[in-house]
Amino acid sequence: MQSWKVAIVLAVVSLLLAFALAAAQEPVRDFAQLNTRLRPGDTIWVTDAQGREVKGRIAAVGTDALTVDGGGSKTFSAGDVRLVMERRHDSLANGALIGLGVGGIGTGLACLASADEGQDQWCLAAAVVYGGIGAAIGLGIDAVIPGKKVVVYRAPGAAGAPSARLSVAPFVTPRAKGLAAVFSF
Repeated sequence: MQSWKVAIVLAVVSLLLAFALAAAQEPVRDFAQLNTRLRPGDTIWVTDAQGREVKGRIAAVGTDALTVDGGGSKTFSAGDVRLVMERRHDSLANGALIGLGVGGIGTGLACLASADEGQDQWCLAAAVVYGGIGAAIGLGIDAVIPGKKVVVYRAPGAAGAPSARLSVAPFVTPRAKGLAAVFSF
């Protein structure tokens, strides 16, 4: 009778651990498309052709120029911009839901797996209490973590732009000699 409880616990824990992260949006490939991702008032980091980074709020975004207010207004033409990044803030809801799941579901299933016959009614109360505690902790952790900087635009041919590479290197060990080839993109 206890083996089905253990199987349920393991299945739910496996599902909780298998949360897939959402794929990041690809940067726009054409400067004229920046207005689809950015709007005036957004805080961004612009790296120009000389490698200087300027942080500021967008004053205006057009198809051929970008104006940033950051200790003075600066306008970048499309040819002068190599990289545009912005900080994406995370929703607090996912931290609370993860905490609720780990605290509530984890505790409830662990309680069910170890409870004797007739003591299952306490598992619901434990799941509710620890779920609330887990949700509060998850919310707190999510609130103090700043959003991450993501690339919104990368100029074609800019340093760090995705490209294919082939690397070939010799290797010599006491047991083998040969070439190692790595293709990355």
